[in-house]
Amino acid sequence: MAELEIAEVFNAAKVLKDVARHPRLIGVTKLNPEAQVYLKPENLQHTGAFKLRGAYYKISQLTPEEKAKGVIACSAGNHAQGVALSATANGIKSLICLPAGAPISKVEATKALGAEVCMVPGVYDDAYQKALELQKEHGYTFVHPFDDPLVIAGQGTIGLEILEEMPDVEAVIVPVGGGGLISGVAFAIKSLKPDVKVFGVQAEGAPSMVKSIRDKHRERLESVSTIADGIAVKEPGVNTFEMCEKYVDEIVTVSDDEIAAAILKLIEQQKLVAEGAGAVSVAAAMFNKVPIKGKKVVCLVSGGNIDVTSLNRVITRGLVKSGRDCTVSINLSDKPGQLSKVCSVVGDLGANILSVQHERNSTNTQINGCTLRVEMETRNHEHIAEIKKGLADAGFEVL
Repeated sequence: MAELEIAEVFNAAKVLKDVARHPRLIGVTKLNPEAQVYLKPENLQHTGAFKLRGAYYKISQLTPEEKAKGVIACSAGNHAQGVALSATANGIKSLICLPAGAPISKVEATKALGAEVCMVPGVYDDAYQKALELQKEHGYTFVHPFDDPLVIAGQGTIGLEILEEMPDVEAVIVPVGGGGLISGVAFAIKSLKPDVKVFGVQAEGAPSMVKSIRDKHRERLESVSTIADGIAVKEPGVNTFEMCEKYVDEIVTVSDDEIAAAILKLIEQQKLVAEGAGAVSVAAAMFNKVPIKGKKVVCLVSGGNIDVTSLNRVITRGLVKSGRDCTVSINLSDKPGQLSKVCSVVGDLGANILSVQHERNSTNTQINGCTLRVEMETRNHEHIAEIKKGLADAGFEVL
């Protein structure tokens, strides 16, 4: 694409002034005790994600002829809703190709916003190929989810808002999928305040931009697997790859367990619901994946459209990762009073027993022994270590 000008981002901000929400920064939070961590909660945006910004600005700049043809897009869910809302608001027909694995909540929300939906087997990249086929067949105007200069400019308005509200910000942490969000935010910030660090975060199971930057050319992954479905992209964009190389200081990865812990922390401490893709920036700050010690930092929470049916599983994983839920297996002599002694140790050390499973027929135990599995509600990892030591000191073999 032609070199993006900062004037385009300012124009996008003008167009979006009365269209998008402009959520204020939240903080200082306690997400990392070694840094001043603030949140930019784009999960509170219309449609529950930042995608509205780029989609609306792109559609607003179409010619009357392009608008008459209608628009087509592909998405894991959030861009779909942004395009659907923007097209409907402008009186334009929209067709959205969604990967078959997209959360049902996102699919139904897209339909409710006025779009026609085409479900495509596979992941985002498969939906992208289908959208290109239909675009050529019917002459729709294609609204790319990230690799388009006007979409990038729309997302860049977030960077302008962060600098306006916090001129002394030292670092901004941004989720990365295809790269449209971080390209816009990094471009806006580096154009106005080049000393501000911009860090990107991907899921370990979908590190396409990380590998591309490392190898200095775009990498296409064979497959992606992560709870952060919004950033499960096999290959970064041509333009976004170049912009990330030019404007982004570093891109790191976080595990699904770390993402789950971040989602849980946002719910408990900030009363914010974030989806996996939206929470990766917080996970990077929590687990010190980027150098932010002593800095004034903004984590961009990019979306909150998590599927309610998966939220319970995510919270459970988050509890385990945070040391709030622990299951220990213990070898016992199969004689009266043993279970009572275990419960006494656990109770005296302040843990709450959630469930007990008693196995006599395990091949891993002695003939006159048994295995006891105890699930406990605990305070943190230090508390778990204390309980294991207490059990060992009482003569029990903790497996």
